[in-house]
Amino acid sequence: MSSQARILVIDDDESMRDSCRQALARKANRVEVAEDGLSGLEILEKEAFDLVILDLKMPGLSGMEVLSRIKQEYPDVVVVVITGYATVESAVEAMRHGAYDFLPKPFTPESLRAIVERALDTRELAFENILLRSELEASVGSEVIIGQSEPMRNIEEVMRKVSPTDTTVLISGESGTGKELVARAIHRHSGRNDKPFVVVDCGSLVENLFESELFGHVKGSFTGATATKYGRLELANGGTVFFDEIGNISMNVQTKLLRVLQEREITKVGSTQVIKVNVRVIAATNKDLQKAVQAGTFRDDLFYRLSVVPVTLPPLRERRDDIPPLANYFLKKYNQKRKKNIHAISTKAMNALVEHDWPGNVRELENAIERAVVLTENDTIEPSDLLYYGLKASTIPELDTDRPRRLADVEKEHIARTLRMFGGHKGKTADWLGIDRKTLRTKLKRYGIN
Repeated sequence: MSSQARILVIDDDESMRDSCRQALARKANRVEVAEDGLSGLEILEKEAFDLVILDLKMPGLSGMEVLSRIKQEYPDVVVVVITGYATVESAVEAMRHGAYDFLPKPFTPESLRAIVERALDTRELAFENILLRSELEASVGSEVIIGQSEPMRNIEEVMRKVSPTDTTVLISGESGTGKELVARAIHRHSGRNDKPFVVVDCGSLVENLFESELFGHVKGSFTGATATKYGRLELANGGTVFFDEIGNISMNVQTKLLRVLQEREITKVGSTQVIKVNVRVIAATNKDLQKAVQAGTFRDDLFYRLSVVPVTLPPLRERRDDIPPLANYFLKKYNQKRKKNIHAISTKAMNALVEHDWPGNVRELENAIERAVVLTENDTIEPSDLLYYGLKASTIPELDTDRPRRLADVEKEHIARTLRMFGGHKGKTADWLGIDRKTLRTKLKRYGIN
């Protein structure tokens, strides 16, 4: 059973309320009591609970009515029904209305603790399943951090020191440098490693849905809210929440996020119920947040709260010594994934990889190796198998050998050709070129490609 579970006992019998409080408080739970259904619902409106012990037979609102209200308004709360009028019909009716289980009076403290423990375990499993589905939907890059260059060794030393703490970390770096990998590694080596690691992609969420995604919402709180939703911060409780591309959030959301970091509590959209959260915060950005602060687009107090320990990831072009081990790792990975048996990357091909600037960084390198593994018909990757940043030797036309073409012209032509090949679909074009959509948009604007 989860430690410090929040339990509400709703029963009109004072001796029963006291007995339940004493039996459950011994397990370090926080137990509140209410003498009738209306009082219980008022308490639930103001404070979040994990489990409710509910008497079916009460004056005023019946237990069955209270049960229906709880499951409609707070579906994540587990309800255990108790009654001195135990019948098969009432048990079936209570279960049909969403009760977890049914406990007839009189009962022993041991039987109450046992059923509460099972109920809380079930709730925790449900949370884990929601989190698992969320993580499976998230796009995670390579599984390990590889790098023996001096910049990476320095970063690993900082990670070693900061991981065991609960200190907030701000990871900066260009797109594709592995910011999420660093965040996951910090979480994996922390005291929270058995708790959730929850990603909030600030770059993909629109303004009017951000609060719902972050804090959750109750059913009916806005058009389209057909069910109560868990927020990312609630799912991350006890673990780590990772704000990816934190520089993209609006000033309005910045204010609310700052309040969460200060108070460590949230309120779902459309609710007045306060939920305490215990999370470690790691944020990442590909923007210069100090310049954003100076420009007035990012709150300085939020910046200083996030950047307690700053970590800056260098682009791949500044740590070329890491390219060969990264390339060989990706070769092994995609050999297994694509069921190929490519023995090596030739010396010429590896030299070409090391000499390339990799504007898409590690993500672009991974895409280049995956494509080479898929497309090559040999047991060794050669330069002719490499397609990175839209360039491949066999695709560059030799119009005039006496006057070499500028790299920018070749790049522009290849991007335009690839865009036409995918019918103008920017997402597929960016994936094929091995760059992210933002980089592609920048290139299209620079070259005037529509």
